Amino acid sequence: MKIILFSRYNVEHRAEDIDEIFASIGSFGFDFTVNREFAEAIRSLTGRVIPAESQYGDRVEPPQGDAVMVCCGGDGTLLEAVRRLDGADVPLVGVNSGRLGFLALASRDEIGGVFRAIAEGGIHYESRAMLRIDGVFDGLRQPMYALNEVSVQRLGATMISTDAAVDGEHVSTYNGDGIIIATPTGSTAYSLSAGGPVIAPTCRSILLTPLSPHNLTMRPIVMSDSSEISICVHTRGNAASVSIDNRTWEIGDGAEFTVRLAERRISLAVPHNISFYDTLRNKMMWGVDVR
Repeated sequence: MKIILFSRYNVEHRAEDIDEIFASIGSFGFDFTVNREFAEAIRSLTGRVIPAESQYGDRVEPPQGDAVMVCCGGDGTLLEAVRRLDGADVPLVGVNSGRLGFLALASRDEIGGVFRAIAEGGIHYESRAMLRIDGVFDGLRQPMYALNEVSVQRLGATMISTDAAVDGEHVSTYNGDGIIIATPTGSTAYSLSAGGPVIAPTCRSILLTPLSPHNLTMRPIVMSDSSEISICVHTRGNAASVSIDNRTWEIGDGAEFTVRLAERRISLAVPHNISFYDTLRNKMMWGVDVR
């Protein structure tokens, strides 16, 4: 079994957590590799030097045998980990050292238990849908992938207009700050803050949520995951951007994108068999009297 460790430079690590990670790796006889940013944080905090041959860069090389990626950080770090996997068939375990974590569910105080569960095959994984976004990025027409969402949004003071069509049928022109197109997994992220509904991650659907629409009757739409959504952005002389999970590009007037269900999926760990509804209740404090 190979452990692919991932974290980002801006995550606040504790030396004792890193020591426990490597004690567990040694105890269970795991092979491992670490991304370069995390390797530097490990060296800085603990003095442990990760050999160059045990480090990787912007992409994870597809492993030859069984492997699990262990991501240390919050949900934003986990989204970056998904990008680094680049479609590799590797399940992902999130150890949450951030704030509100809907994706990174394991606590940093149970690191040893996480590695024991990996060794004993005691972790349940859920398959999560992703979106494929076709458009021009970095000057090239190429597909991008999102676990949570793709959003188009204004950058200046003036609203933008976004034409949206589903399977070739015009839905509406959204005048306002922009729109969000999200997976069920992403329904508890940016879309939720914009007034979108919560969708269970096993639902076969795609969500379109308007951002601060000028027309107050505009509402989110839940559609089948077999839908293909085409959008065209009219900036009205204003600056605009497109964001895909944790990455952002500035776009110009007339930018077009096509969004549909991706052929790739990601397997996310569910520690202790915690259900989606347990997570909602605990993270959002449903049913708790806070008066």
